[in-house]
Amino acid sequence: MEVEARARLREVLIHGGMAVATAMLEEEIEQLCGPRYSRGEGLASRWGYGPGEAVLGGRKVKLERPRARQGGKEVPLGTYEQFQLEDPLTERAVEQMLVGVSTRKYARSLEPVITSLEERGTSKSAVSRRFVAKTAAQLEVTLSESLGDRQWVALMIDGLHFHEHLVLIVLGIDESGAKHLLGFREGTTENQTVCRELLSDVVARGVPADKSLLVVIDGGKGLRKAVSDVFGQFALVQRCRVHKRRNVLEHLPEGERGQVRAALNEAYKAGNYETGLRLLENLARSLDKRHPSAASSLREGMEETLTVTRLGLTGALSRTLETTNPIENINGGIRRVGGRVKYCRHGRMALRWVATAALECARTFHRLKGHREMYKLAAALRDRDNKLKQDVVDTVRHSA
Repeated sequence: MEVEARARLREVLIHGGMAVATAMLEEEIEQLCGPRYSRGEGLASRWGYGPGEAVLGGRKVKLERPRARQGGKEVPLGTYEQFQLEDPLTERAVEQMLVGVSTRKYARSLEPVITSLEERGTSKSAVSRRFVAKTAAQLEVTLSESLGDRQWVALMIDGLHFHEHLVLIVLGIDESGAKHLLGFREGTTENQTVCRELLSDVVARGVPADKSLLVVIDGGKGLRKAVSDVFGQFALVQRCRVHKRRNVLEHLPEGERGQVRAALNEAYKAGNYETGLRLLENLARSLDKRHPSAASSLREGMEETLTVTRLGLTGALSRTLETTNPIENINGGIRRVGGRVKYCRHGRMALRWVATAALECARTFHRLKGHREMYKLAAALRDRDNKLKQDVVDTVRHSA
């Protein structure tokens, strides 16, 4: 009984809404043409009715529309153009995809309409087309957004997997500790050209390349070289400690990993840069004879795993900035949003899905853990810029 009552109420509301829409169209026609059967000077002429459609509840429904002509041309009706707008329809389709509705089940997710209304726009292909168009436009807007209105203190770059593709993400952090998605590119951190293009684009949009900046990266050699090419001496590189631990431990037998992991943790928790570096060098020497590949992996970029320590950062802020985990945390959102994609046909598709999922996650971004100490990082970067300027002055003075 309750279900039947709700169905009747829905039918009444839809009938009422369609009646209101018809009345609004007739009102506009009367404003353009005057009362029916009148012949006002300078007014348009009624031109019968034609088939039309309006957006209703995530689909299109048939709607008979009045027509008017003036000077041999049809006069567009503003009311009808508003009824036809696809933006609400597209937003609804994208929202349904993001909350887990597949394109095949989109029609079932909508509130039912009365059977006398002919509807369309809910097929799998129609919904998919709208989703692709909307997410592609959203990605284009994100990749063209100006970045020059904030004070940037750190960048994080890492790659996230989507099927067989890897999508690079740049996460920017401003002086307040707020996180912002700055760029996406399909490729790997081993590809220097792709990484350089991604970083150059971010710089072209407003992230300064002539001020000191903390750059947190994994161990990809192409990415490391690209950071140097784009930011030069102004890049303070922090190698992700999670990646470094993983890379070193993979060269060791299972039985020795616990001891080496503990030694790495002790070095990374050291209160100052010199102590931490000494502990890492001691560990590398101890590995030289029995596991030279592990020692070599540890020494590669070893000093750069201690950059946050050298900058004097401690506590939660140091723990946050010593890894690329803030980007890795987006992985859960990507799995949730993109988990229904069974086949990823090309890199552009992977890029759209990863970017869409990441931007959905960004709606609930919080500031970095330890953001109350961001002033320490900002001050350390300013001190370094002042030192670089003084070095230039001293060089000029000595060469004069």
